[in-house]
Amino acid sequence: MPYRSTYQAASFAAPAIESHFSRLLSTALQQGETDLAPEPPLKVIEAVIDVAFWASMRREEGRSPKISLAYLPPLLAGQPLVFEEKILLTPHVLTKLAPAVERSGIHLGIWDEDGELYVWGTTRAIPDCCFVLEVIEPGLLVIKHRRINGFGKFINVAVLKGDEVKIIDEHSRSLPDCPAVLTSLLDYNSPTGWNDSVNVLVQLAASMRAHGHGGSLLVVPADSDAWRDSIIHPITYPVTPPFDQLKKLMSQVVDESSMGLWQDEVNRTVDSVAGLTAVDGATIINDQLELLAFGAKIGLSSNGLPVEEMLVTEPVVGSAAITIHPSQNGGTRHLSAAQFVFDQRDAIALVSSQDGRFTIFSWSPCENIVHAHYVDSLLL
Repeated sequence: MPYRSTYQAASFAAPAIESHFSRLLSTALQQGETDLAPEPPLKVIEAVIDVAFWASMRREEGRSPKISLAYLPPLLAGQPLVFEEKILLTPHVLTKLAPAVERSGIHLGIWDEDGELYVWGTTRAIPDCCFVLEVIEPGLLVIKHRRINGFGKFINVAVLKGDEVKIIDEHSRSLPDCPAVLTSLLDYNSPTGWNDSVNVLVQLAASMRAHGHGGSLLVVPADSDAWRDSIIHPITYPVTPPFDQLKKLMSQVVDESSMGLWQDEVNRTVDSVAGLTAVDGATIINDQLELLAFGAKIGLSSNGLPVEEMLVTEPVVGSAAITIHPSQNGGTRHLSAAQFVFDQRDAIALVSSQDGRFTIFSWSPCENIVHAHYVDSLLL
């Protein structure tokens, strides 16, 4: 008997999610991509969201489930762990299986047969464009997919939290002032490659958010020292010579046989650099991924003009841009980041709050204003 959803947000979000995957796979095929995941039908999307939501509200031995579900048959899953008998997909089953698959990178494989959805096993390998649903915490679900020929942070499609539904606005990436790091978060086919420095900034942002301490990362031009005019001296923890391990890793030519080891080394180095942002003050790297300092204090530049306003947007369908005073955006960390970008207009600032809120500050030449991009929904 076909599954009937009772979580209202599932039926609301499913059509937009179906349209996204349909466009995604169609574009990938037109560009000559192969080994793609199957397209998830509307009813499958709705049912998976519904089951996952009700599973997220249950507890097993005092713990809420954290699960990643991937829609694909075992034949497309590399070397999967396949159960002898497939199991009907229900909230009870997901709650029971959750402790075995809560580690990062493990997905429960699900597939439909005769109108029913089943769990067939687990996998670490999934094809490009594969529909993935991740249960983050009770009532919080993220629908995402793997990048084309890429690694690291998946592309988020939608975020559902209780009755709140956020559909990611794919058109945000086409805005003239959209910073490259935001484009990479939004677009599986962005011009940045899997070993591009902008993609690494995405991994740094995700790692900053994950450590939970809050922090600021300033990205400055490698060919200029003008940023020093906005930093209080002496800098608490300067790095001399600059730490360039990420730069070296990005310059390596990596073949398929050594890809796994290379990615592991990149992830370890990213986490090491992102960990420094937990120290009070800002971490500073240049656009060549060289670490220059951490624990740095931001101050007014020699022009002495305080930032008075900024534009705030979120790349979510239906979200409207607003102009506010920077003090309305958060605490000292956010205000100082807005001031830094106001003074150093060729730099960007990535700011993570302890509550998980994440903002990318950049200068908007079109609007002649500091632009704060709320990207929490892209980093979950």
